Amino acid sequence: MNDKRERKLNRIPLFLGLFGLIFLIPIIAADADSDADGRALVENFVRNIQTLKGRFEQSLVDADNQLVEESSGTLEIQRPGQFRWVYVEPYEQVLVADGLNVWSYDVDLAQVTVKPQAELLSSTPASLLGGSPDALEQFEYIGSFTDRGTVWIRLRPKDRESGFNKVELGFDDGELTRMLFSDNLEQTTLIALFDVLLNGDIDADRFQFTLPDDVDVVGTPAKTDETITDKAAES
Repeated sequence: MNDKRERKLNRIPLFLGLFGLIFLIPIIAADADSDADGRALVENFVRNIQTLKGRFEQSLVDADNQLVEESSGTLEIQRPGQFRWVYVEPYEQVLVADGLNVWSYDVDLAQVTVKPQAELLSSTPASLLGGSPDALEQFEYIGSFTDRGTVWIRLRPKDRESGFNKVELGFDDGELTRMLFSDNLEQTTLIALFDVLLNGDIDADRFQFTLPDDVDVVGTPAKTDETITDKAAES
């Protein structure tokens, strides 16, 4: 149970076997044109994509290139600062960022962890996915290359204390389809996206977390006028 719980908690900073070959992609020098194209792809994604909805498959590989875990689920993102990330397999966990706090609900443990969003997501890959357009200012652009039809853009967090040392975004035909993150523990997470819908309408209620009955609440949410905070405080 403790090992299972630890693996679940490791998901929170990631707001990923099947993709092992991608982890071995060499660094390829980008020419001026591909470098410009890479910058344009990531800037368009961060600045012009307002909502994203789809499915994901995630793989986590350790420092010895051994597959640790595979998981899958659904994601919904609305800029700026809101997302709903639901793990369905191999066990259920719900992550909701409402713009002020991040709520993590572990269904098996009947436990909700809440942390202020600003301190949790700054300079992380999640800020690129659901942050404001200026999220790119938190990263250094390293370069881009093309492998098997996918254009990869390499970024590095400027904040060396963010917990991550590399972020790679993969685009097929101009659309984000892969994300690769390397953390300071030398673990690598790869997320593959499927059935992606961009800039469609998403109900605002999807980004509001309602505390289930009979759960333990860990952490203190940032102050808000939402009634959920009052309920969390009472718990």
